[in-house]
Amino acid sequence: GEKKKFLKPTSRNNPKLEELKLLLIDWINTTLKEEHIVVKSLEEDLYDGLVLHHLLEKLGSLKLDVDKIALTENKQRQKLSVTLQAVAKCLQLEESQLKWSVESILSKDLLSTLHLLVAIAKHFEPSLAMPPNVQVETITLEVIIVSISIPNNTNSCCFDTEDDAFDELFSRAPDKLDAVKKVFLQFVNQHVGKLGLNVKDIESQFSDGVILLLLIGQLEGYFLNLRHFFLTPASTTEMLHNVNLALDLLTDGGLLNFSVNSE
Repeated sequence: GEKKKFLKPTSRNNPKLEELKLLLIDWINTTLKEEHIVVKSLEEDLYDGLVLHHLLEKLGSLKLDVDKIALTENKQRQKLSVTLQAVAKCLQLEESQLKWSVESILSKDLLSTLHLLVAIAKHFEPSLAMPPNVQVETITLEVIIVSISIPNNTNSCCFDTEDDAFDELFSRAPDKLDAVKKVFLQFVNQHVGKLGLNVKDIESQFSDGVILLLLIGQLEGYFLNLRHFFLTPASTTEMLHNVNLALDLLTDGGLLNFSVNSE
């Protein structure tokens, strides 16, 4: 049931987003110039709480009761917790209003880091000319845990007849299928899109093995010779040839360690 929100990869190239990031980096570096702190990356340089600690003490004239340098993850989490509590108190924000958390900042989540810095900047530097209407697209992923039962008596069963995780998903959480398929489609199109292709339906467009083969080639970084497969299969036999070739490539690459019925 846990949900996490991420920036879509295409949103990272948004010029306004890049402008906002550069402005915030410049603002932090200017504010902390006397402390000889230089920030180059919002995700990589703010997650441990050191910069946020100095920034809040400088802007809010506060003295936080935490170590200046936190080397272990536990110490960083503790430092962030104290610092973010001080931020919420200074900005007079309730917990329900916060668009960041200790865990999201610690995990270098850019979206949370931006929300946090913009809130701090608007409170302490209201005259800071931030770009208006910065909009990004996000992907929300929900964790789905499925239990799979495997019989102890291996002599009386065949594993290919047992339900796998997707069988369980079909039977127990059919309402989640569309979300799962959407994630897979985004993943596939991110890679085959470089070839000018666009997949809209997993069932029909994967059935002849062509998209699967081209996807493997893109992910593994090699070119598939057109003489080795049928680019426009005209029969079930040709489709099966493509699918079997794809399964062989996955097996050879160590990516498939269980049997799949090509039909």
